[in-house]
Amino acid sequence: MGDITFDDFLKVDIRLGEIVKAEPYPEARVPAIKLWVNFGDEIGVKKSSAQITAHYAPDQLIGKQVIAVVNFPPRQIGKFMSEVLVLGLPDSSGQVVLLGPDQKLPVGGRLY
Repeated sequence: MGDITFDDFLKVDIRLGEIVKAEPYPEARVPAIKLWVNFGDEIGVKKSSAQITAHYAPDQLIGKQVIAVVNFPPRQIGKFMSEVLVLGLPDSSGQVVLLGPDQKLPVGGRLY
């Protein structure tokens, strides 16, 4: 990857959200979970599909705070429209672990 400028970084809107609803997504090509994430009054609740089934079950995700890119255009994932990209990192076997704060924070906060 090449270098980016600070102005390039500022174009990426990365926010803190809280998962308010999660459902299995068995129709996905790779096992996934459908997420509804609340980003506060300014952005509202947005949907995302995440391949996180190795570490998470839908019922344990409610209330979890996550970091997401909120200014990508919506993307069709099978029959589900994903509106944000929830961010994660791979564990030692390549399975996604969600990124989030180590303490409860107000939703909607922008990363800087």
